[in-house]
Amino acid sequence: MTESKFFTVAKEAALEAGAILKEHLDTDFKVYKKGIVNLVTEVDLKAEKAILERIHRSFPDHQILSEEKGSVAGIAGDAGFCWVIDPLDGTTNYAHRYPIFCVSIALEHQDKTMLGIVYNPVSGEMFTAERGKGAFLNGERIQVSAASSLIESLLCTGFSYERDKVRANLDLFNKACMTAQAVRRDGSAALDLCYIACGRFDGFWELTLHPWDVAAGKLIIEEAGGCVTDLRGGPCTHYEPAIVASNGRIHSAIVDLVA
Repeated sequence: MTESKFFTVAKEAALEAGAILKEHLDTDFKVYKKGIVNLVTEVDLKAEKAILERIHRSFPDHQILSEEKGSVAGIAGDAGFCWVIDPLDGTTNYAHRYPIFCVSIALEHQDKTMLGIVYNPVSGEMFTAERGKGAFLNGERIQVSAASSLIESLLCTGFSYERDKVRANLDLFNKACMTAQAVRRDGSAALDLCYIACGRFDGFWELTLHPWDVAAGKLIIEEAGGCVTDLRGGPCTHYEPAIVASNGRIHSAIVDLVA
């Protein structure tokens, strides 16, 4: 299948940023605090700079929304395209050298996500999707699991950096532990969503997400046959802070769980 120029640039940007993350993982990099437990490293910023420069060179009129840089206007106008980027999803993991982190890059056009790439440079796994073309892991097509009940499902979730918002999800985590086969919390929402897409996880919920956490993974799940909604089971975009994602078969059960 011939790659679009958008996809080629996104893949090259993910590989370049991933190489930066991997190169610096075992070095004495600087870690800064954006909040009490919300971290950013100097490596986040180096990876982000590499991605932004590559996109601007290829598409100078495109908008960019990136976790650390925020919203960056296209320098030659607005073509209706916006890149949604997390140069390092799983920064706390990275700061502790825990190898669950990734680069996440998505492209939306007129409010519709056109492609998504999530890349873990440690495992070498790259999850990709283009709208209408299916989802892939390192070029091999993937699909969601066949689990049809919570008791046979491995669920995952994540917790807010804002301590006053943690308790609500602790209550849901406790309920899920007593209802599902097991529950995990790995610290990288973008990878969690991709693990649903390839059948490793069966369902996911989280209450305090950002667009760069969700944009690529949401499309990858949907192209793999899964489902992503708001907490009530209704349609959502990656700008929704609280979502439920699943293989589709257990979706209503997770919605009932978190209601």
